[in-house]
Amino acid sequence: MDLLERENVLQDLAGHLQAATSGPGRMALVRGESGIGKTAVVEHLVQSAGPHIRALVGACDPLATPRPLGPLMDLAPGLGQAVRTALKEALAGTGRPGEVSECLLADLDEHPSMLVIEDAHWADEATMDLLRYLARRLPTVPVLVVATYRDDEIGRAHPLTALLGTLASYRWISRHTLAPLSRRAVSCLATGHVMDARELYRVSAGNPFLVTEILATPAETIPATVREAVVGRLVGLSNPARGVTDVLAVLGHRASLPLVASILPDADGALEEAVARGILHTNGQTIEFRHELARLAVLEAVSAPKRLQVHRQVLAAMRSGPIAADDLPLLADHAEAADDPTAVLEYAPKAAAHAAALGAYREAAAQYARALRYADGLPPDQQAALWEGHALGCFLARQLEEAIASRQRAVKIRHALGDRQHEGEDLRWLSYMLWPAGHSTEAKQTGLEAVRVLEELGPGPELAEAYLNLSMLAVYRHEGAAVAAAHGQKAMAMSGRPGDAGLVLQAHFHPAAARMLCGDSGWEECEQAVSSAMTQELQLDAGLLAMLMCWYTLLQRDDARATAAVQRSETYCLEHELLTYELCTKALNSWRLLNRGSWDQATEATHEVLSHPLSPPMDRAIALTALGLVRARRGDPESWPPLEQAASLVEENSLLELGLGWEARVEAAWLAGDDKRAKTEAQHGLAAMADRTHPWLSGALACWIRRTGGTPPQVPAAEPYARELTGDWAGAAARWEELGCPYDTALARLAGDASALRQALTGFETLGARPAAARTRTVMRTRGVRPVRSGPRAATRANPYGLTNREMEVLKLLSEGLSDADIGARLYITPKTAGHHVGAVLAKLDVHTRHEAARKLLSSA
Repeated sequence: MDLLERENVLQDLAGHLQAATSGPGRMALVRGESGIGKTAVVEHLVQSAGPHIRALVGACDPLATPRPLGPLMDLAPGLGQAVRTALKEALAGTGRPGEVSECLLADLDEHPSMLVIEDAHWADEATMDLLRYLARRLPTVPVLVVATYRDDEIGRAHPLTALLGTLASYRWISRHTLAPLSRRAVSCLATGHVMDARELYRVSAGNPFLVTEILATPAETIPATVREAVVGRLVGLSNPARGVTDVLAVLGHRASLPLVASILPDADGALEEAVARGILHTNGQTIEFRHELARLAVLEAVSAPKRLQVHRQVLAAMRSGPIAADDLPLLADHAEAADDPTAVLEYAPKAAAHAAALGAYREAAAQYARALRYADGLPPDQQAALWEGHALGCFLARQLEEAIASRQRAVKIRHALGDRQHEGEDLRWLSYMLWPAGHSTEAKQTGLEAVRVLEELGPGPELAEAYLNLSMLAVYRHEGAAVAAAHGQKAMAMSGRPGDAGLVLQAHFHPAAARMLCGDSGWEECEQAVSSAMTQELQLDAGLLAMLMCWYTLLQRDDARATAAVQRSETYCLEHELLTYELCTKALNSWRLLNRGSWDQATEATHEVLSHPLSPPMDRAIALTALGLVRARRGDPESWPPLEQAASLVEENSLLELGLGWEARVEAAWLAGDDKRAKTEAQHGLAAMADRTHPWLSGALACWIRRTGGTPPQVPAAEPYARELTGDWAGAAARWEELGCPYDTALARLAGDASALRQALTGFETLGARPAAARTRTVMRTRGVRPVRSGPRAATRANPYGLTNREMEVLKLLSEGLSDADIGARLYITPKTAGHHVGAVLAKLDVHTRHEAARKLLSSA
């Protein structure tokens, strides 16, 4: 069909193609509902590309468990030998991690290219990682990457949503939404047909696929549903051709011609008829339906016995020849559909292991889940192994709840079998998973149980890992350097594997980190461990330790060290696709930005974490706490809901151990003028820390008790807090200034003389900390300090219209055409509060409509 109303997007894409192949690379995301014409647009772009541009086209399949790197296999024939070799080794499980991505990037650097990945909403995790890898490095190669996806089929928890969130900040990525056709365009297409154009538009809603299918139906009346339109088009096919379409509908979105020939040896004529009628089309050695909706409509009409027969034929055909690793997901799919439990149990675990080797952990977990559905008759030890595989796949895919549940099932089975070694190993893994899920107490108890079970067996690598886990938890839980060191020493003594570099590095790192948090020593040792892990290419160890250094430097409130740690962790995790540690680093970065007074940036950083569908509870708790504290410090409404939500996500001990969560609640109460609650919260926190050693948190809580008029107990306190507690407000303020914490500097000066109070007021006003500034003015009045300056903060005075920072955020969102509800969702405030902000913006700009406000923003930009 003619590409009506697609001229603008085609022009934009052509411009991107020209720019990308002659300079820095780019990516174009083409999105729209099923049947909106994404493939047609891409095909037109490919056809219009010049002869000097290499066109590489691959597509994802709608399998229950997608093929790892399926699109790359489609376009591999057009790539260089190095990529094809790396891909072959990866699929065989013998390649080096990341080699495929590196070779593909190098290949793209050699030729101006256009690389198309169609139907990215069906992509496997390894393909998602490949897109993420390419997207970050596109400016270095002459290529336009085009990815199409159905935006109406990806929800908040869809893996593609997480990828799109990662790509949001890249300037070289453009987005193109294909809208439904207008009434005029539908009328144009209906010209020469007997169908009424108005009814055609009503039934199709302007979807080009539906319009085309309905117009292709020979009937004189418009079908009431899509199903009737597709089925009506099939009526004219011969019986052999209809039989072929039925079989292909069962096979899936795309099938290889050799496989089809093995099932339907005399179907060449029928296939040609279906292709000629536009129902199917071939692409090299594959054949597929022109539209997935057409396949689904055909599939619905295929009887259950017929489907079962076809799946069994396909399974038999695929098993009769050599089986490649890439065939395993398809074999598992067809085995389950063929109701062949034996075949499922043969191929699903192998497909899972293959997917895990490629880094497609979500697909690995899905294949293990498939095998578990048929595992009741297996021996218990084999069932346990499947639960363990499923738990690990879920954990690495950041599906914490499922991972924990599966590991618990494995523990029960191993215990019943008396398999103490595997039981202890499962308990250690369970403990490791429980802490990021916000279950600190249970994590410790489970870790101790793992050691108890494994100690019965004597020294060994499993016991060493269990002691290492306790050493790590000792730091997380602030149990002191001596406890962490004792467990670390036992880990090295029990290992029996002197070559286990990762274990040795961590056994040195965790005790050093505990010393660092309790005093001034240990930082150099921690840095050396991180550097050694990176140098030795111990990726998982390096990613973990780099992320932990972000947390530990933030606990010490050292902005310079925290900034360096965050930058290092983000860079390393991005380069090595360590998404779990990358996401935690982003959460910690919101805390860093909060400490240094960059509150707009801190808010943006929290949104990135909170919008990610797979953020674990501890990461969300950090982001929610930072968001709530920014609001509280600014005096914005609804500061408590994020703090309460953070507290609901994790247990009390976990909130305390984070180092930010508890103090935030105390400060929020103080800023709201509720000194009694602030003092009570601080006293409760100190009571919970009675057996802990955390001078940065206990010192902070003691200072809050003092600020609210109470008498704090004698507790360990880090230097700036210790100075304030002894009355040395000037020394405390100076230390906070050295650490790069302007808000804390101003807080310390509240206990000072008249000059210090004026400095504190200036500091709070500069930050936009309205409640703290108001409390400072009250103190100044009480002490007779004059003058008391009032009025808008510096940022507001600098704005020509007198808009606050929050009102500027609202104005920018108004320019995007967002409603009050959308603005509220973006800023994590209620629609009613958003409406209040909108009203204030319109009043200050002296305009009457949102459109006028947006126009004024553009004119002043």
